[in-house]
Amino acid sequence: MQLYNTLSAKERAALIEEAGKDRLTLSFYQYAKIENPQEFRDHLFLTWNALDVLGRIYVAHEGINGQLSLPADQFEAFKNHLDTIDFLKGIRLNIAIEQDNMSFLKLKVKVRPKIVADGLNDETFDVRNKGIHVGAEQFNELIEDENTVLVDMRNHYESEIGHFKNAVTPDVDTFRESLDIIEADLREYKEDKKLVMYCTGGIRCEKASAYFKHKGFKNVYQLEGGIIEYTRQVNDKGLDNKFIGKNFVFDERRAEKISDDVIAQCHQCGSPFDIHTNCANDACHLLFIQCDACKEEMNNCCSTNCKEIHALPYEEQKALRKGQKNSNDIFKKGRADHLPYKKDLRNIFETLAQKK
Repeated sequence: MQLYNTLSAKERAALIEEAGKDRLTLSFYQYAKIENPQEFRDHLFLTWNALDVLGRIYVAHEGINGQLSLPADQFEAFKNHLDTIDFLKGIRLNIAIEQDNMSFLKLKVKVRPKIVADGLNDETFDVRNKGIHVGAEQFNELIEDENTVLVDMRNHYESEIGHFKNAVTPDVDTFRESLDIIEADLREYKEDKKLVMYCTGGIRCEKASAYFKHKGFKNVYQLEGGIIEYTRQVNDKGLDNKFIGKNFVFDERRAEKISDDVIAQCHQCGSPFDIHTNCANDACHLLFIQCDACKEEMNNCCSTNCKEIHALPYEEQKALRKGQKNSNDIFKKGRADHLPYKKDLRNIFETLAQKK
């Protein structure tokens, strides 16, 4: 019984090309009580592998978080399977704005302590006491209200390439880091301001809204379905699009274009650009923004040192890496001293001071 992926990304890509079928990229999440995550995980893998589902799915005692792709002609079969699971019946599926058959190349279903690494002790507050969910139309009205504080719950490398107008964009590396910073910097607004949050698909706001209500915020709202669902509603209903730039996504596409605005810049030369890449040096793999001209000049590397190493024969590169730990830059997502045009985002206090 096969319970794990056995094909490489290269082998899977070849099979997708050979099949010649359109694939759908989508995401969903649900907080629910799962008694046996490992058993549930194995059931999902066996069923979804048979449907040619690919993606990254996390299962925990607290629920499921899925980002995946599947053949378009298997979509109904996939939905029917979800409907056989009580807490997933009729769940909203966030269909990607921009489709790419190669968005995922492996099926990974993993059991984790949590479906999002939030660093919270859920026993200390009621995770069911969530904020008010709002759709795109009400969200647009809220963010134009002078009594609203709009907060981006994503990380710095996500909001750097796209965010909502007038949003506070905390300069953080992780979701868990953002929670304490937001709570501390907004403490004087707990009683009289509307705290409105958004993220990619809604999962981070779901937990954060309960946490901030526990911390004393009286008026807490979250964008239902996140940026993905917001964009769908804007397009379907002909609403004003308040999102500027691209929505960062965690698959091979890296981003979806929501508006034509380019608000970021190449981290190496400073020219307007908003496409992330990973440094080609296998000992680095730093995620950063690199324009086409710099990509050609630097051979897809983030520094001269990485370029020189990447140019070496593979065996020499492998020998240099032997016994070495991965560079910390891998986990810093664009934070590196040698990137002269990496923009530090405004912190909450500075953003709010400008709004006063």
